[in-house]
Amino acid sequence: MGKQLTVWQRSISVKLALAFLFVGVLGAALVALYVGLRTRTAFERFRLDQELVPLVGALKAHYQERESWTGAGPLLRRSNDVAMGRGMMHGWTLRTSLVDTDGIILQDTIPRQIGEQVSRTELRRAVALEHDGVVVGYLLVEGIHGQPRQETLEAAFLSRVRNAILLSALTAAGVALLVGGLLTRTLMGPIHALTTGTRAVADGDLGHQVVVSSQDELGELARSFNQMIGDLAHTAQLRRQMTADIAHDLRTPLSVLMGYTEALNDGKLKGSAEIYTVMHCEAQHLNHLVGDLRLLSLADAGELQLSCQALSPESLLEQVEAAHRVQAEASGISLVVDAPSDLPSISADPERMTQVLNNLVTNAMRYTPSGGTIRLRAQAAATAVHIDIADNGSGIAPEDLPYVFERFYRGDRSRQQWQGESGLGLTIVKSLVEAQGGSVAVNSSPGAGACFTISLPIA
Repeated sequence: MGKQLTVWQRSISVKLALAFLFVGVLGAALVALYVGLRTRTAFERFRLDQELVPLVGALKAHYQERESWTGAGPLLRRSNDVAMGRGMMHGWTLRTSLVDTDGIILQDTIPRQIGEQVSRTELRRAVALEHDGVVVGYLLVEGIHGQPRQETLEAAFLSRVRNAILLSALTAAGVALLVGGLLTRTLMGPIHALTTGTRAVADGDLGHQVVVSSQDELGELARSFNQMIGDLAHTAQLRRQMTADIAHDLRTPLSVLMGYTEALNDGKLKGSAEIYTVMHCEAQHLNHLVGDLRLLSLADAGELQLSCQALSPESLLEQVEAAHRVQAEASGISLVVDAPSDLPSISADPERMTQVLNNLVTNAMRYTPSGGTIRLRAQAAATAVHIDIADNGSGIAPEDLPYVFERFYRGDRSRQQWQGESGLGLTIVKSLVEAQGGSVAVNSSPGAGACFTISLPIA
């Protein structure tokens, strides 16, 4: 069983939507996680700083009363016990130190730390204790990340929240950059391949094909590009073949005319009714070929003038049968019209449809032997009328069926042109029918005849 494609594999829009959704959800989740954790920590620090307010006031009152820090140890331990008792530190160790202006620890909740020197960095993070505008000591608190603040409590809390948001935003931006880079690489690979392909085609390489690496819109674009290039290459081949065929078909009657005119001009050949008839037939063939080419060029350019109107299929087939009756009888071929009188009218140009049917009947008579039959049938469908031109002649080989409507295509390469045949009859049939909004198809088996079916819209 083939692997079933998911929506993610098929659609770039879905890829982009899911990528943006992923980045958005991840960014929101990171922001919520980091902000939640940091806000909780910052809030605990905020509450701890609130507990320090009465401690700072008590220490200042103690110094004002005694003008020294002697006996300040119980104040530190009592404040520390209150903070720990409220559970604000979540099991972390809280250390409160009273430091003099020289950085020496005078009082500490950890007795063995008394007398140690505090670094300048730690001293800058401590809360200054002033008396009469002069700094007389420092209160150093370490607990939550060891980051006591000297600024106001509100400013410290907001600063921590801002840092958490900034960290979350940077993380989300990094993830978005990574996902965006991967997505860009996925998208730009096929685009670069298509760009290279268009440049190759512009340089004349009509055989260039791009690799289809995905099943989404870009993959569909690559497949369409490959199909377009294949069609261009096929069209270019047909155009070269058509040019060669036109040159060949023009050369033959021109060679005949030039041969006769040179012989007549040099006096090597005397004029006669037979010679003039041959020359006239060759000139007619040239005129027929030029007219067919002009008609096809107008149809290809969409400039063919049509006068569509409601036509009776029965009357149209009877008119064509009458036009070919004498020639068919002379060839021993029976023409049979099979069209109910209650058929709906078709929308078509009467002159062009007569030309189409004449081409098909003439073509059928070439391949129908004496004693054969050509049937002109018409039957109604839901929105169209089908007209069949069927014979019981030699038929068309299966390998030739796909190409019978191509210009100058001949299944039997050895067969010479028949009575001024240009090799464009079936091509003209297809162009005229499609110009009137219809379609034409052919079914055939060797030895069982061929059936050309024209479908035209109901008027």
